[in-house]
Amino acid sequence: MPEIPRAQLLQACYQANLDPLKFDFDVNRDSLAALFQALDDRQAPQPNLQPKPYQEQPVNLSSHKLLSFIWPALCGVLLGLCILFYKQIGDNGDYSQAVERAAPSVVNIYTTKIVEQQHPLASDPFFRHFFSRGNGSRQQLSRSLGSGVIVSDDGFILTNYHVIQGANEILVMLHDGRQALATIVGSDADTDLAVLKVSLEKLNPIEVTNPDRIKVGNPVLAIGNPYGFGQTVTQGIVSATGRYGLGISQFENFIQTDAAINPGNSGGALIDIQGRLLGINTVIYTQTGGATGIGLAIPSDLALRTMSDLIQYGRPVRGWLGIEVRPLFNGENGVMVTGVANNSPASAAGVKSGDILVEINGEAVGDGHEGMKLIAFTRPGEKVTLSLFRNQEKLKVETEVSVYPGLITRS
Repeated sequence: MPEIPRAQLLQACYQANLDPLKFDFDVNRDSLAALFQALDDRQAPQPNLQPKPYQEQPVNLSSHKLLSFIWPALCGVLLGLCILFYKQIGDNGDYSQAVERAAPSVVNIYTTKIVEQQHPLASDPFFRHFFSRGNGSRQQLSRSLGSGVIVSDDGFILTNYHVIQGANEILVMLHDGRQALATIVGSDADTDLAVLKVSLEKLNPIEVTNPDRIKVGNPVLAIGNPYGFGQTVTQGIVSATGRYGLGISQFENFIQTDAAINPGNSGGALIDIQGRLLGINTVIYTQTGGATGIGLAIPSDLALRTMSDLIQYGRPVRGWLGIEVRPLFNGENGVMVTGVANNSPASAAGVKSGDILVEINGEAVGDGHEGMKLIAFTRPGEKVTLSLFRNQEKLKVETEVSVYPGLITRS
């Protein structure tokens, strides 16, 4: 092998990335052969590592549209949950938005009626001849106040029957200061409800919610006109639901609250923390005449049903069986029939005194309150199935509900 300059050999080692110390360039021919073989391998053509030119791939348009819809929807749901969570936190102490929604729907009611007042001496035999030209009585104007709730754009207002009972004139004052004389559409003493109507424009009917959704402990607000002070808001909780047996009215299913309800609040609104109507404030249970933590309201579903009947038929339309009952002594489900009215649906079905009524259309009657409410909410002409026991034998009878012949007071 011809002699190769040492400098050229070293340069060849560096180009081959080989360690020059492994080769004896003076005598070791094998090492030189390995070096030049490495150089040949090093100089061999390398594979082309350049990236391939970009080629556009087809796009699945249906998948793209689906993704473009899903992501905004998910973001919207998350945003809504965040807003709802924030709103619930804010509702724990701030009820101003609820009041702003409901307050324009609550009105003040001022009534005037003419009453006959007899002189205290007119019945005395000695002074009687001084009143010979008259009966010793004179007419006076009696004024009272209450509240009401606007429930439609047509000007219909719900209030209590006892607020407008015997009134010769009814003045309604709105939240915005407008006033109008109201006419009585109809009233129902059995539920202590009345419907008024005013001829005004741009009214703010209240939003109504299902009172069955409320729970004991839920916060509520009472809006009314206590003592004539003007519109006032008080706050409390739902203390109980389904109160009855108080002797206040024939059909009782009250919402109980500890929100302060004073004279003048009658007919006003009991609302939830979203400003929706739960009931019509009706009465306070008190021995002093002031608020004592026990206020009662008529549920909104009963109030609206009664209002609808008064507007459409001029009277409430309720079902009637024609039986008198009393609860069982042991507290079990069922009531004992103590009387059956002649020519009544119960009489036609063969119901007798002493029967134990346990179900109406498959629903338990409880202590009688639930059964009475079920029949009252059944439209006359509809058929019901009564399940009862007679001499320890279970019977089922069918009858057609008729109209309840209760006391109806109209204007």
